[in-house]
Amino acid sequence: MTSSNLQHLPSISVIIPVYNGGKNFYKCLTSISQALASAYEVIVVADGDTDGSWLLAKNFGVTVIRNPISVGPAKARNLGAKVARGELLFFVDADVEIYPDTIEKVAMTFQQEPDISALIGCYDDAPGASNFLSQYKNLFHHYTHQTASEEASTFWGACGAIRRDIFWQIGGFDESYRQPSVEDIDLGYRLKRHNYRIKLCKHIQVKHLKRWEVISLLKAEFFYRALPWTALILRDRQMINDLNLRLKSRISIVLIYTILLSFIASCWWTSCLILTFVLSLVLLVLNAPVYQFFWTKRGLLFAFQTVIWHWLYYFYSGLAFAIGVIRHQIFNNRWLSLGLFQKFSFGSR
Repeated sequence: MTSSNLQHLPSISVIIPVYNGGKNFYKCLTSISQALASAYEVIVVADGDTDGSWLLAKNFGVTVIRNPISVGPAKARNLGAKVARGELLFFVDADVEIYPDTIEKVAMTFQQEPDISALIGCYDDAPGASNFLSQYKNLFHHYTHQTASEEASTFWGACGAIRRDIFWQIGGFDESYRQPSVEDIDLGYRLKRHNYRIKLCKHIQVKHLKRWEVISLLKAEFFYRALPWTALILRDRQMINDLNLRLKSRISIVLIYTILLSFIASCWWTSCLILTFVLSLVLLVLNAPVYQFFWTKRGLLFAFQTVIWHWLYYFYSGLAFAIGVIRHQIFNNRWLSLGLFQKFSFGSR
């Protein structure tokens, strides 16, 4: 694209929250500095870092906002958005590498489709960390987005752009989320509630550099994603048939618990082993496309290993949903009881 064409693209402010970004943050900044795009600015919000991430960003010549203590990525992104001058706000995580044409693709998409209010990209199929869990997690994310509807129902803070005026119209990110959680999904839900259009751009891909280990993965998946996402679903009283919430995933969760119960029952009735075997085959066939994807990308042994983790994913997702429903009912009953108590208390005066 010529420089004259670039001048007609909407301006972009890239906003990156960072807390002790380390080597991955250096790679992130390097990739952004090498990107081709229309006129844009880069804003880094150093969220109480102790490793000098703010100084690294300053050496790259970008705008730096320093928080003396960590306030969480939701508030950090909002702080960056407050000083942004671009027509578009492009949020990127500090452990992500973008491609040279990523920012240009974002700007071109908004120019060519003026009816969209926000867009999200996805991870590529070549994660930065080489260990199995990192490869599995990021490839699964890639597959989920590549097979999802382009009419998105959520936002994504790792690679997501939104028109600045619309971002503030709906109140920005919910700052009550103090950990990296579902603040981006919440933003997406609010966008859809106000009838704004979000597009999933499958051709806009970024490289995730984060290294996942067993504890960090399970902690993030269960406490920072599954539980708060369940709370969002129950709050809005809708379960959209998209991404991780597709009907096939819900059926798989039911199957995994039925398999577990039938296996436990086989301790008393051995005939239940037949049911366990049959249901396991059904679960394998139902999810065959994702296992075929893993096989194609990383080979048969890798695909076999992913089956175990994929079934574990269904297990803790179902557990988180059950816990979330119980907590929701307890909370609602508590408020109902309090309301009735206040009603009768004031009524008796």
